[in-house]
Amino acid sequence: MLLRPPRVLLALVLAVLLGGFLFGCSPTAGGAGTAAPTRTTATATPTGASGLPVVRAADLPPEARGTLDLIARGGPYPYAKDGAVFSNFEKVLPREERGYYREYTVRTPGERDRGARRIVTGRSGETYYTDDHYETFREVVTDGA
Repeated sequence: MLLRPPRVLLALVLAVLLGGFLFGCSPTAGGAGTAAPTRTTATATPTGASGLPVVRAADLPPEARGTLDLIARGGPYPYAKDGAVFSNFEKVLPREERGYYREYTVRTPGERDRGARRIVTGRSGETYYTDDHYETFREVVTDGA
C-alpha cells in the first residue's frame, strides 16, 4: 500500500511532462526555457490611404522588387496563380468588391513551393506586401510618395 501514492504521483508528473512535449507547453513556470517564435517587423508609420504600415519599394527584398518589375511589365509570371483574384478573406486590406485585388508570388530563396511572401495589387494602383502569408500587410510606396 505504501507504493501506490508514489506511483500515482509519478504518473501525474509523467502526464504533465508528456502533455507539455506533445502540445508544445513548457512544464516550467511561465514557459521559461522555450524560445518564442521571432518575427521581423519593420518600423513603419501608417499611410493616409489604407491606414496600414508602409514600406518603401526600395526597402523590399530583391525578389519582391523583381515581382514588382514583372507586374509593371505585365508578366510573364513564374507561377500559375500569379495574377489570380485575392479575396481578402482575412480582411486586413481595405474592403473592396470581389475581384478588386490581384496577388503575385514573391519567390522565397530555399523554398520549394510558393512560400509565404506575396505582392497584392488593387485596381486603383495600390500595392501591398506580405511576408507572412496574409497575416499582416504593408503598403508599398515609392520614393516619390
